[in-house]
Amino acid sequence: MAKEEKLHNIRHTLAHLLAAAVGEIYKFDKVKLTLGPTIENGFYYDIDFGGEKVTDANLKKIEDVMRKKLPKWTDWKHKEISQDEALKFFQNEYKAELINEIAARGEKITTYTSGGFTDLCRGGHVKNPSKEIAPDAFKLDRVAGAYWRGDEKNKMLTRIYGLAFETKEELDVYVKQQEEASKRDHKKIGQGLDLFTFSDLVGAGLPLFTPKGAVLREMLDDFVWELRKKVGYERVDIPHITKKELYEKSGHWEKFKDDLFKINTREGHVFAMKPMNCPHHTQIYNRRQWSYKELPQRYADTTKVYRDEQTGELNGLARVRSITQDDAHVFCRQKDAGEEMGKIYNIVKIFYGSFGFVLKPRLSLHDPKNMKAYLGTEEVWVDSENALRKIIEQNGETTTEVLGEAAFYGPKIDFMAKDAIGREHQVATIQLDMNMPERFDLFCINEKGAQERIVMIHAAIMGSIERFLSILIEHTAGVFPLWLAPVQLKVIPVRSNHNEYAGEVFEMLKENNIRAELDDAEVNLGTKVRSAKNDKIPYWIVIGDKEIEAKKVTLESRDSGNLGQMSQEELLKKILEEIKNKK
Repeated sequence: MAKEEKLHNIRHTLAHLLAAAVGEIYKFDKVKLTLGPTIENGFYYDIDFGGEKVTDANLKKIEDVMRKKLPKWTDWKHKEISQDEALKFFQNEYKAELINEIAARGEKITTYTSGGFTDLCRGGHVKNPSKEIAPDAFKLDRVAGAYWRGDEKNKMLTRIYGLAFETKEELDVYVKQQEEASKRDHKKIGQGLDLFTFSDLVGAGLPLFTPKGAVLREMLDDFVWELRKKVGYERVDIPHITKKELYEKSGHWEKFKDDLFKINTREGHVFAMKPMNCPHHTQIYNRRQWSYKELPQRYADTTKVYRDEQTGELNGLARVRSITQDDAHVFCRQKDAGEEMGKIYNIVKIFYGSFGFVLKPRLSLHDPKNMKAYLGTEEVWVDSENALRKIIEQNGETTTEVLGEAAFYGPKIDFMAKDAIGREHQVATIQLDMNMPERFDLFCINEKGAQERIVMIHAAIMGSIERFLSILIEHTAGVFPLWLAPVQLKVIPVRSNHNEYAGEVFEMLKENNIRAELDDAEVNLGTKVRSAKNDKIPYWIVIGDKEIEAKKVTLESRDSGNLGQMSQEELLKKILEEIKNKK
């Protein structure tokens, strides 16, 4: 058994063990068990406790009972039962909903029993939990609220999360990583640095960016555009809504219609808030006939898309309903796709390398056993996937290949980035699409004067600016490099009689487009310096009697401490050079 499968089975088994322990402590006739899937690094179970409040303080007792019961879980008894038998056995409305859905799909209803506990389940456990699960390699993590099936119209349940690994050592490493992650939580740091906020009146999952947060977004987008512009991209702009017919033609409507925000017009038309940009860009390309000599056409557009994410899945900037994509699409001949993807590959490496991320490409492939889930033919998919493999090989890198992870319209290279505390995130993507050009009949006129089908390359560098910011904030702990920092330098006069010279220095910095602040508040020097440190500002200038007398400034660095006195010219040269080089 592969390690991933074994770990999944351990976690799945522990979700059942958690439910059994809860039932023993809180009595099966008083609580209603719903479902308990595995998740990354562990598992959870959603439970209706019938009004009884369960908090993190209750977790140790539940965990102790789990460990006490584990030695008695020596095997599994599998049983197929009828719909009526299942409804009679479980007798709670949550399980009944699941049972009826399974029956409606024409699937078998199965139960699994171990240690005297029976649950509705499809299987996927370790055969002998008592021997295959280390009792010190799992722990209950936290309690949270969760709507039944993620729908806020349904009842709020209690969700108990657990962590599980094969060994205690792996668990300890993860727990330590989580403790560090808690200190770096982008929601806490973002609020502390005044980068973004949320409003109940605006709605969950719809972040509002402050002036400082807007600077971050602008600087990041400018960096991506700077890299794209060098290789021939042009800006385009598209509306935020579209007729549903566009997405019906692209294939998105059938796949994602339940995830869209829909608008019904007075004239009876159905529009959607755009969940992606690629179909719009096909229409910009298709506005006229193109000669092969005019290709590639490279369109870039940083714009918002909207998806009706479930409330329970929203998470700060990491999962939102308004998503800003730094989106780009290349329309080119198939023979030129490799060169174009190579350019994108290079942009990705430069962008993420500047922040110290270590990247590893992952190739997301179609599942040949489930072609109904994808657009296009098997032959087109194989050709597309081979083209992506070649790009990775040309960059001298190896890749992990994952079946069934491709987008429905094409395979993709997903770039996996490790952050400062060792967590892995999926970041940029390159997707080669031979299907959408087919659906929209996109072509160029080739050397022979004939129509030639083109290909389309999807290229998001940050993907979602919101999600990338959540990763970057936690990666840096809010300590941004000078070029990106919302406030790059703070000017601090020691006393009010130093304000005039401090004001001159401040104006000089502003005139040279340096994002500076002047702290002339009537408070002591220590308070002002502490404020600069708390705001994680890269540099601050202290101006007192000595500085005025020498017509210089004393520069202090967040990262390197006191850098001593220097002239205004020396200061400006140092700051501008560091910004230019994106150190």
